[in-house]
Amino acid sequence: MSKLLSVLIAATFATLSAGAFAASHGGAMKDDKKMDCKMDEKKMDDKMKAECKKMADEKKAEPKK
Repeated sequence: MSKLLSVLIAATFATLSAGAFAASHGGAMKDDKKMDCKMDEKKMDDKMKAECKKMADEKKAEPKK
């Protein structure tokens, strides 16, 4: 019984730590696109240029508070 309880506790900690790791790295993807737009335009492909232009247009269209 003691071993079963130990295994359950270890599995719980493993699950929680994996979830915390995934959650802490989940938001990082959004920040990467902001950094990519600061690259030299010669190094960017057409798709990346279009995404950067779209993000810039959306930023300009947002109403200021």
